[in-house]
Amino acid sequence: MKTFAAKIKSELLPKIAARKMFGLIADEMAMVEEEFARQASSNIQVIDYLGEYVRSSGGKRVRPALLILSNYACGGNGSTEGSIRLATVMEMLHTATLVHDDIIDNADMRRGRESVNQKFGNQMAVLMGDWLYMSAFETSLKERSLEILDILTHLTRKMTEGELIQLTVIGNTDITEDAYFDILRRKTAYLFSGCCEIGAILAGAEKEVQAALRDYGMNLGIAFQLADDLLDFTSDEKSLGKAAGADLLEGKLTLPLIVLCRQYPEFKHELKEIIANGTYQNGARAKVMQKLEETRMIEHIRSVALSYSDAARKNLEVLRKTKYSLVLEEIPNFVILRNS
Repeated sequence: MKTFAAKIKSELLPKIAARKMFGLIADEMAMVEEEFARQASSNIQVIDYLGEYVRSSGGKRVRPALLILSNYACGGNGSTEGSIRLATVMEMLHTATLVHDDIIDNADMRRGRESVNQKFGNQMAVLMGDWLYMSAFETSLKERSLEILDILTHLTRKMTEGELIQLTVIGNTDITEDAYFDILRRKTAYLFSGCCEIGAILAGAEKEVQAALRDYGMNLGIAFQLADDLLDFTSDEKSLGKAAGADLLEGKLTLPLIVLCRQYPEFKHELKEIIANGTYQNGARAKVMQKLEETRMIEHIRSVALSYSDAARKNLEVLRKTKYSLVLEEIPNFVILRNS
């Protein structure tokens, strides 16, 4: 049981980190929002309406912030047209994956309101996701950089592969930790990595620094997703903006349950029943939570996430200390301790 002081500290740390992160680049993030609104608009009425619905649904905007902060930390100017444009591209790619993921998962909520597929239907949602992908790549071409385009095509392919691989293991209680991390890297971490690497490239950083920022983004992305997986157990629907416990109901076993199944094979039967039913009937979710608490699995997985955030901080040792590199060091606090 957390003490009151510990509870207050755990709630304040991510807020402080987020305030530092976004406060330092508030003007640039406003420019990203304007660029996103411009890129999501169209003279085709239905696309214009869908684009505004998707953009205005919000989100943390962590990915474009990472690109801008990485650019500044490497000696660049994050407010240039190219930096703002590429930061927007990363958010558009992320948004497109969410639109498609919600179709695949048959999700009805995203960020506290109806998902695109729920509100407009799967056909509209598929095409809107495709349109966002194509718009993002069209925008990125304006940089006339084959190096950046290569990173974008690589990470987009990885994200698609991750979704396809995940579909093959839906409902599989024998999924290994290696397979889980492979999917995690493809679906989440490559995009984080690309944001940081492109920020360094736009700053004209040396190859060693580019590689360090690429690795920073990869480690941070892994930590981010591990924390996100824990939120499915520890947070509520209001904070998440979607149904709590949805991952297991969709047949997705995340690391806490994968480790639990490896250590207690008899628990697989209960998980299979939950997946087959598609609901947490007869207190099933409470039973899962009880098992996770008894085995201290939440604390164990959080320690794994912290190890990746520590590795991310170590990647930043190649940078000289500036207000931007120091904020990059703070971001893991936001990633690990956030509640949404």
